[in-house]
Amino acid sequence: MKLAIKVVPGSSREGIAGWLGETLKVRVSAPAEGGKANAAVERVVSAALGLPKAKARIVAGNTSPRKVIEISGLSAAEVERRLEKDSA
Repeated sequence: MKLAIKVVPGSSREGIAGWLGETLKVRVSAPAEGGKANAAVERVVSAALGLPKAKARIVAGNTSPRKVIEISGLSAAEVERRLEKDSA
Protein backbone atom coordinates (compact mmCIF):
# COMPACT_ATOMS: atom_id res chain seq x y z
CA MET A 1 0.00 0.00 0.00
CA LYS A 2 1.09 3.60 -0.54
CA LEU A 3 0.71 6.25 2.12
CA ALA A 4 1.03 10.05 1.81
CA ILE A 5 3.22 11.57 4.52
CA LYS A 6 4.36 15.03 5.58
CA VAL A 7 7.84 15.10 7.07
CA VAL A 8 9.05 17.56 9.69
CA PRO A 9 12.87 17.28 9.65
CA GLY A 10 15.07 18.64 12.43
CA SER A 11 12.47 17.99 15.14
CA SER A 12 13.46 17.64 18.77
CA ARG A 13 11.49 14.37 18.97
CA GLU A 14 11.02 11.57 16.47
CA GLY A 15 7.81 9.70 15.84
CA ILE A 16 4.39 9.64 14.30
CA ALA A 17 2.69 12.97 15.01
CA GLY A 18 -0.78 11.96 13.80
CA TRP A 19 -2.98 12.45 10.78
CA LEU A 20 -3.52 15.63 8.75
CA GLY A 21 -6.59 14.49 6.86
CA GLU A 22 -5.37 11.62 4.66
CA THR A 23 -1.69 12.48 5.24
CA LEU A 24 0.43 11.05 8.06
CA LYS A 25 2.70 13.57 9.81
CA VAL A 26 6.12 12.16 10.76
CA ARG A 27 8.74 13.98 12.85
CA VAL A 28 12.42 13.13 12.51
CA SER A 29 15.46 14.67 14.16
CA ALA A 30 17.67 14.23 11.09
CA PRO A 31 18.25 17.27 8.88
CA ALA A 32 16.79 17.49 5.38
CA GLU A 33 20.13 17.07 3.64
CA GLY A 34 21.83 14.22 1.84
CA GLY A 35 18.91 11.85 2.30
CA LYS A 36 19.32 11.75 6.09
CA ALA A 37 15.70 12.71 6.79
CA ASN A 38 14.43 10.20 4.23
CA ALA A 39 16.35 7.36 5.89
CA ALA A 40 15.03 8.47 9.28
CA VAL A 41 11.44 8.55 7.96
CA GLU A 42 11.74 4.99 6.67
CA ARG A 43 13.15 3.89 10.04
CA VAL A 44 10.48 5.68 12.11
CA VAL A 45 7.54 4.46 10.01
CA SER A 46 8.78 0.86 9.85
CA ALA A 47 9.37 0.84 13.62
CA ALA A 48 5.88 2.24 14.28
CA LEU A 49 4.41 -0.51 12.13
CA GLY A 50 6.60 -3.25 13.62
CA LEU A 51 8.16 -4.06 10.24
CA PRO A 52 11.74 -4.43 8.98
CA LYS A 53 13.06 -1.17 7.50
CA ALA A 54 13.09 -2.68 4.00
CA LYS A 55 9.26 -2.99 4.11
CA ALA A 56 8.73 0.81 4.26
CA ARG A 57 10.42 2.85 1.54
CA ILE A 58 9.93 6.28 0.06
CA VAL A 59 8.82 6.04 -3.58
CA ALA A 60 8.00 9.69 -4.35
CA GLY A 61 8.93 13.13 -3.04
CA ASN A 62 12.58 12.51 -2.16
CA THR A 63 13.35 16.25 -2.01
CA SER A 64 9.97 17.44 -0.75
CA PRO A 65 8.43 17.47 2.74
CA ARG A 66 5.41 15.72 1.19
CA LYS A 67 6.31 12.17 0.29
CA VAL A 68 4.73 8.86 -0.62
CA ILE A 69 5.93 5.81 1.28
CA GLU A 70 5.24 2.28 0.09
CA ILE A 71 4.53 -0.28 2.81
CA SER A 72 4.85 -3.96 1.98
CA GLY A 73 3.33 -6.84 3.87
CA LEU A 74 0.35 -5.12 5.52
CA SER A 75 -3.14 -4.21 4.38
CA ALA A 76 -4.29 -0.59 4.42
CA ALA A 77 -6.61 -1.36 7.34
CA GLU A 78 -3.78 -2.94 9.36
CA VAL A 79 -1.47 0.01 8.66
CA GLU A 80 -4.11 2.46 9.89
CA ARG A 81 -4.84 0.34 12.97
CA ARG A 82 -1.15 0.15 13.93
CA LEU A 83 -0.57 3.85 13.33
CA GLU A 84 -3.65 4.92 15.31
CA LYS A 85 -2.42 2.87 18.26
CA ASP A 86 1.11 4.32 17.93
CA SER A 87 0.00 7.97 17.78
CA ALA A 88 -2.63 7.65 20.53
